[in-house]
Amino acid sequence: MAVKPILLLGHPGLRVRCRRVTSFGRDLAALAGDLHDTLVEFRRVHGFGRAIAAPQIGVPLRVVVVVGDPPMVLVNPVLRSKSRARMTLWDDCFSFPGLMVRVRRHLTVTVDYRDAQGVARELMVTGPLSELLQHELDHLDGVLAVDRALDARSLMLRAEFDRQKLAPGAAL
Repeated sequence: MAVKPILLLGHPGLRVRCRRVTSFGRDLAALAGDLHDTLVEFRRVHGFGRAIAAPQIGVPLRVVVVVGDPPMVLVNPVLRSKSRARMTLWDDCFSFPGLMVRVRRHLTVTVDYRDAQGVARELMVTGPLSELLQHELDHLDGVLAVDRALDARSLMLRAEFDRQKLAPGAAL
């Protein structure tokens, strides 16, 4: 496995609608390993990050890795249901680490996906994990958090965000 460069805001690879994974073998395991290693290194350097999507390292496949115990690999995830209740929060992204974006997300979502072995799974989450999965699934469709900014005042440099001591992911 290897740490891969992360595509930054403006790179056309971040705007691609990703292809479905059709093979659950060594190549998928290697991609999941690269995503995990890249995520861990990003967290070490930048001090934040909970998940990463394959297009962020230039691979146009529908794969997301989420840190946790154990880490999760979501292959071909689909947002099956979402709550009417919404939350407003500041979002961040590996592809624009110096920028915070205020967005509105569904409070609860259910995601259908396959794990790294191809087994069908379902995940219902609420709060911060719900926001995180919506963010990562957006990446798989070429949608970025900046596209979901509430308005022109919903962008803030991370340095100013930190100076104001706002909480990332905190509801507003």
